[in-house]
Amino acid sequence: MRHFLSLTDAGADGIAAMLADALDRKAARAGWPKGRADADAPLAGHTLACVFEKNSTRTRVSFDMAMRQLGGSALVLDSGTSQLGRGETVADTARVLSGYCDAIMCRTDDHAKLMEMAAHASVPVINGLTDASHPCQIMADLLTIIESGKALPGLKVAWLGDGNNVLASFVEAAGLLHFEVVAASPQGFQLDEGALAAGRGRARVVASPQEAVEGADIVVTDTWISMGQAQAETKLVALAAYQVDAALMARAKPDAKFLHCLPAHRGEEVTDAVIDGPQSLIWPEAENRLHAQKSVLRWCFGQIG
Repeated sequence: MRHFLSLTDAGADGIAAMLADALDRKAARAGWPKGRADADAPLAGHTLACVFEKNSTRTRVSFDMAMRQLGGSALVLDSGTSQLGRGETVADTARVLSGYCDAIMCRTDDHAKLMEMAAHASVPVINGLTDASHPCQIMADLLTIIESGKALPGLKVAWLGDGNNVLASFVEAAGLLHFEVVAASPQGFQLDEGALAAGRGRARVVASPQEAVEGADIVVTDTWISMGQAQAETKLVALAAYQVDAALMARAKPDAKFLHCLPAHRGEEVTDAVIDGPQSLIWPEAENRLHAQKSVLRWCFGQIG
């Protein structure tokens, strides 16, 4: 049984196999209706339980559609309409869902809950996002980067803004796949040393956004205020100098691309000129959540990698 709680669970070889599979499957169904199953329907008869303790658009729809396209089905539970919201333990929920479904995807505010889910489930568990990491997003980002014609080894990725869960998974990917991450964040909002160590010497934090972006192949940012975070006003003031605008993008390589996992707070972490500009890949990036997660699911079931 394979859990996908972090990128390290799959390792470099597993990630490479998933990305290759995603590219092939995406190409094979070009022009098809979105709800049509892939020709081989590799997860026919399988059901994924999607557990949401945080709001979602991309994760919710992409996992549902991923299972449909793989020939299976998905069902969605959230804390407001399930017994999780009334005090049933994560461990008990994991045991119950394991009896009904073939895999569980969990999107929660607390990484410890995900680990508890995996510890007590008897089916694969997938990290749909926690406060510590977001590996499914990075799988989509890596797929998007490759599609843009860039090789991962030797790549320079510049991160601007909060040292959050998405950055933590980008750093983890850098350590596994041999590219560089330079993150520009102000004091008090930098990635912690433990998460930085996952980069295996290929990630560093700087204070200057200009230094981070200089010569970058990929420029990435994320919303500064995540759901439920406190001290929003203080954080906005601290991060104001890290906004990605046209002048900052001009310091990256001429063919650099811009990524953002969405939702975006336009005018805060990024300007309209950048996010809607010719270097932006945000819409292919969002779509690639679907294609990457199909391959994550197949990896969890031992069909690839």
